[in-house]
Amino acid sequence: MKKYILDLIVTENTRLHANYVLIKLTQEAPLPEMLPGQFAEIRVDGSPTTFLRRPISINYVDREKNEVWFLVQLVGDGTRKLATVQKGDTVNVVLPLGNGFTMPASADTKVLFVGGGVGTAPMLYLGEALLKQGCKPTFLLGARSKNDLLQLEQFETLGDVYTTTEDGSMGEKGYVTMHSVLKAQKFDMIYTCGPKPMMMAVAKYAKAEGIECEVSLENTMACGVGACLCCVEKTDEGHVCVCKEGPVFNIKKLLWQI
Repeated sequence: MKKYILDLIVTENTRLHANYVLIKLTQEAPLPEMLPGQFAEIRVDGSPTTFLRRPISINYVDREKNEVWFLVQLVGDGTRKLATVQKGDTVNVVLPLGNGFTMPASADTKVLFVGGGVGTAPMLYLGEALLKQGCKPTFLLGARSKNDLLQLEQFETLGDVYTTTEDGSMGEKGYVTMHSVLKAQKFDMIYTCGPKPMMMAVAKYAKAEGIECEVSLENTMACGVGACLCCVEKTDEGHVCVCKEGPVFNIKKLLWQI
């Protein structure tokens, strides 16, 4: 897909949590096509310690309002500075980057989304895309506590939502791979994004159960176009750049010891 360098205007910056903000951007012209699972490289202006763009998953594309959403976790100087943008500010982005998720072949496919922390971000856009194709997804979302579970209201409009928290403050206590829905229901396809240990545990479960599974990797991606080699991952086809060949991979391609 064609990539664009765009100066987008902030329409909204909402603090969802002490460590998360939702930034919505627009422009006068229609936004380019973007697929669920793709990401953007966002320039951070005004930070004396931030020199590289920050890779952020595309959270949602609102075609009616001509907005693209980014769910940003505040983890360092770059994202903390990005979180300070205000309505009317200009943000420079490169998008869409990478390859998205594979869409189910049939509306009858029983799909499970498993997300951890900010890894739930790409699942909102993907969930809507599946629903438009007649495939109602099930969401299994995990976090440390209930305050870290993000955008639950939006997910609930798309499908059934199950949650886990490590402290037991919401949903079932424990990790996503311990949730009872995995025993109560059978799934044909799993999409997952979040911390690597969580994704590996989900991939192990999927492999054991013979379920197709795609993961969205979060390797460090400095350039977004496969030039800097920061995000290399070992696959059955050799070393590849996650930003260019991914970030979405079928677990059968990855050399994970699961």
